[in-house]
This record gives sequence, structure tokens and C-alpha cells, in this order.
Amino acid sequence: MAADDRVTIYEVADRAQVSISTVSNVLNKPDRVSPATRARVLAAADELGFVPKAQAVSLARRAAGRIGVMAPFTSYGSYLRRLSGVLSAASELEIDVVVFDHESAALASSPVLASMPLHGRLDGLIVMGLRIEDAIADRLRERSLPTVAVDADSSLFSRVVIDDSDGGGLAAAHLRDRGHRRVGYLLERQVSDYESQAIRRLSGFRRVIEAAGGEVIVATGDNSVDAARRAAAELLDLAERPTAVMAHHDTLAVGVLLAARDRGLRVPADLAVMGFDDGETATAADLTTVRQPFEESGGIALSVLLGHVDGTRPRSTTVLDVQLVQRSTT
Repeated sequence: MAADDRVTIYEVADRAQVSISTVSNVLNKPDRVSPATRARVLAAADELGFVPKAQAVSLARRAAGRIGVMAPFTSYGSYLRRLSGVLSAASELEIDVVVFDHESAALASSPVLASMPLHGRLDGLIVMGLRIEDAIADRLRERSLPTVAVDADSSLFSRVVIDDSDGGGLAAAHLRDRGHRRVGYLLERQVSDYESQAIRRLSGFRRVIEAAGGEVIVATGDNSVDAARRAAAELLDLAERPTAVMAHHDTLAVGVLLAARDRGLRVPADLAVMGFDDGETATAADLTTVRQPFEESGGIALSVLLGHVDGTRPRSTTVLDVQLVQRSTT
């Protein structure tokens, strides 16, 4: 589409019978707009084939195909590793990849995913680490956009996941077998009330520890080392502190290690510490953790998506294995 033929935000506003500022809010700050108005604006954008200016240049060129990948990339480095798996596979197939960043699912209070205009220039979409709400899933399906969910739930689309409950149980069994019965668990705080991967991981962890007659004490904090350090302090300052702490992911586990050092606790003699993911952070901290196959999950997601695009693959769920990696912190 030539630049002077491109649909503008003014045309979307006119079609939806709303102001320019309302369209802007729908695209950038959807929590400020009522669901009904948001749906009307998005429908108008779909009908007109509207593409935001920032995306127009990258979407103007078309090669063998183009897919979108949406994830909380700036919140979690692990999704960049998943993206690496997608890009590696896509480059061999001469497929263009358009990347959309999204805030952390734990913090999201509005479905920003709903504000991504759906147009004919994307052949498929991979959504990582984000719950696809029913209304959004229906919209994707109505627009016939093949979609794959990675590290997330979906009742409509194919999924590439790990079993988070089993992953939590694997970590718990490692601590249980080392005699730990009073165990802390550091969970990332989430805004919306749904059974996230974090909740399932904690559930699997708790099941194993409690079956052994133990107790799990949960603390929550934001997604940063400093926040984890403060949250871990709540656990370590208890009159009867835990003998081990499991963190939802490796970055939070580093905060636990720092809180232990602040109190002169030796790891693992006085306190065992575990994480989850096994990225560079875990290697640098010599952290016992549970390894996820990040790059593999990205490559598999692209393969599944392309099967949907060409109509050769039915809806499926691919469950990838995780692996315990023992290092010096346990």
C-alpha cells in the first residue's frame, strides 16, 4: 500500500464515531476506554485495515511470509531466548518476524493484546507468556489469523508449554530429598486473579513438600532483584526461618541470595536456594535451578504455526520437558 493510500487514525475515528484521542487511547492505553468503545474502535480498525504509523514501514515489505510475535520481552529476558528460537527457524525459511512488546502478564490489568490491529499483512501470530482472554481469542479467530500460545493457556489455539506443576514438584523433590521441610517460596506478585503458570508451579511445589509433612511459607514481590531481596527478608527474618527458599525464576533467586548474605547466612549450609529457568543469571550465580527449553519452544511454536497457516496441522498441545540442574546453592 502506498504511503498516501494508507488508512489514517482520522478515518478510524470517523468510522467508529469517536474522537481521535479515543482511538489513540484504544491503541496505547486501552484501560482508559470502556470495553464497548474499545470493541467498536478495533472493529473499525480491522475493517479499514488500519496500521499504526510505527508499524507501517516494517509491514510495507512482504517476503515469503510474515508472522507476529508478542511477549513481555522487556520484563523477562527468557522471552528473548524464546524469540531467538523463532528467529533462527524463520531466517532459514525467509519468513519476516514482527515483534510486539507487552507488559508482564503478572502486572497487566488491561488486555493490550486486544489493541493490536489485525490486518491482512500478518500470516500468523505467536503469543508468549500472556493469557489470551476469550473475547480476544474470538476476535483472532474471527479474523482467521492462525495463532499459537507459548507458555500460556488457550482453549482455542495450539499451545507449546511445560508442565509447570510438575516443574514445581521437581524442584520440591530436590529440596525434600535433602531434608528440607520448612521451605520458603518467593512468588511474583500478579494483579489479575487467574491460575497463572506461577500459581501452578507453586501448587506442584507445595504438593510435594506437604506430602512429606513439610510446610511452604509464601512471600510475594515485584519482578526485580531489589524487590526479591526485600520479599526474601520477610522469610529470613521469621522467628523460625525456612531452611530453603525456592524462587519462581532465577532473577528472584538472586534477590534471595543477597538477602541471605545481608544476614550472614551461608548458602547452602544455613539456607538452600533454588530458581527456575536456567539462564545466564543462574550460571553466574552458580544457582541450582530447573532448566526450561526456551530456544526449542520458539522453534516448535513457529513449526506449529506454519502448519496452521498451510492447513496441514490441527490444534495441538506440545508439552516440553524440564530438567533439574544442581549447582552450589543446594
